[in-house]
Amino acid sequence: MPSTPPPIQRSTTKRQPVSLLDTLRRHKTSGQKSLAVLLDPDKVEQDALIALLQRANTHPIDFFLVGGSLVTDYRHAEVISTLRAYSPVPVVLFPGNSLHIEPTADAILFLSLISGRNPEFLIGQHVIAAPLLKKSGLEVLPTGYMLVDSGAQTTVSYISGTMPLPADKPSVAACTAMAGEMLGLQLMYLDAGSGARRPVSPDMIAAVRSVVDVPIIVGGGINSGEKAYNALKAGADLIVVGNGIEQDPDLLPQLSAVVREINQSVLQA
Repeated sequence: MPSTPPPIQRSTTKRQPVSLLDTLRRHKTSGQKSLAVLLDPDKVEQDALIALLQRANTHPIDFFLVGGSLVTDYRHAEVISTLRAYSPVPVVLFPGNSLHIEPTADAILFLSLISGRNPEFLIGQHVIAAPLLKKSGLEVLPTGYMLVDSGAQTTVSYISGTMPLPADKPSVAACTAMAGEMLGLQLMYLDAGSGARRPVSPDMIAAVRSVVDVPIIVGGGINSGEKAYNALKAGADLIVVGNGIEQDPDLLPQLSAVVREINQSVLQA
């Protein structure tokens, strides 16, 4: 029988300005791994969010991502306000387009969909967003976003009008990531998409890890401790979970434990 989580308290921790990109780079250099929870403003309910924050009291996470490929009810500010009230964890926007900018977050993944050939998501939306971001005060994290085939069509594939990278072609992902790094992108995000039938394979993660020096984010289909461990050991620096936690509240303790175990082994090495 799982223990009852402690009652949630409003956060009194004062936020200190910190570069999240520098943090991810430092973690990558030291071998430290991180865990992020992706919150879709359309799907998250206040009671469920409070319950998640209760679990995060005892099973820590490193980042909250807020956003999605298709947001029909703009509630970013409301979700971020709740996160701010109860958690000191940094909040990073995961935008689907240039409308998904909320200045109350800490940073934004400035996603360039380098796995596709749709100019709108390679540079078009970025041109529209740039002047808003310049004024927003958000830390901009230039990110090469690579959608990987997960066995089912995903929302991001449909919305972006692009084909995902073949799941069994690690070399294609590696070359794509190399090109993105050469273009100056500071993070690589391998994503199987929301509701993925299978996660990005360890072989693909390892192939990308072997050719780029920037931190690697991996998400989609990570619905067990084993899959999290495999992704991190293959070379992911940050894993992202979204739907998995919505469907299985016990998943957060598993993933947090995996990250903690790997980080402890790094410190003891």
